[in-house]
Amino acid sequence: MPVDVLAPALDKPRHSVAVYAFDGMSPFELGCVVEVFGLPRPELGVPWYDFKVCAESPRPLRAVGGFTLATEFGLDDLAAADTIVVTAVPDVRGEVPPGLLDALRQAHERGARIVSICSGAFALAAAGLLDGLDATTHWKYAQILAERFPAVRVDPDVLYLDRGRILTSAGSAAGLDLCLHLVRLDHGPAIANAVARRLVLPPHRDGGQAQFIEAQFLQGPGVGRADGGGIARSMDWALENLAAPITVADLARIARMSERSYLRNFSRATGTSPLRWLVGRRVAAARALLESTDDPVERIGAAVGFADPATFRHHFGRAAGTSPSAYRRTFHT
Repeated sequence: MPVDVLAPALDKPRHSVAVYAFDGMSPFELGCVVEVFGLPRPELGVPWYDFKVCAESPRPLRAVGGFTLATEFGLDDLAAADTIVVTAVPDVRGEVPPGLLDALRQAHERGARIVSICSGAFALAAAGLLDGLDATTHWKYAQILAERFPAVRVDPDVLYLDRGRILTSAGSAAGLDLCLHLVRLDHGPAIANAVARRLVLPPHRDGGQAQFIEAQFLQGPGVGRADGGGIARSMDWALENLAAPITVADLARIARMSERSYLRNFSRATGTSPLRWLVGRRVAAARALLESTDDPVERIGAAVGFADPATFRHHFGRAAGTSPSAYRRTFHT
């Protein structure tokens, strides 16, 4: 695309994003945020983010792996950003630095968007920003978060939760999903999908998708390996036949298991039930059609397997937090 076509869009004010850095941090979570918001992307033709890494002092910070980094931006810069990201805290059982808590509260009072990745939820909770809200964190920290902050409704079974100005995500890779979700909100699905392609990631993973549970790691990577591939085979079949009525009995038959055995193995492999997973895949397929086609909402619901428009609207609303029509108005390209 010619430069003169891009120039007008690039003249618009840029949304500022700041991420908190601290001594002893993991470089992966920080790198995810830098990659999405800090890397210049002039080829996309939209005003990209004004990005800063912020710390309590300019002294070098040690990162996991034995290297150090330093930044010229402090907590005042963090508090002034439009979006603040906290990727982790030094100790999930320890006290959160008071300076960070003050910056988060100041930013929240003036209407900033505040985001946590993994154990960063502990900082938001300590600042009182999660009281009375649903929030998530890495599954291995969920019980600790619930015990330390009983006013927070901890959901350990999702990738991320969007509660408007407060967004929380599970561990590491789920942070990338949440960052892409933010790009999607700010710039629309076409831009978010372009960034995902550059990261070699799926363009959209629903925040309600279950976190991988510990049992899955114990049995080895990949769904269905322990059962000879039956679960994976049934999931592939379901995705190819979304428009048709699908029952647990159908899935068990494809997997060559009894229904009882199938339910047990599916839950162990995915952390959710077959029907909940199926509804999630149907909603995800509906999102793509709402974004990319002009087909009537009722036709889209039928095309992805919902029995009637009311059922489609019910499940879509629960998953997306809005109606199919409102979603299309926001994200249709």
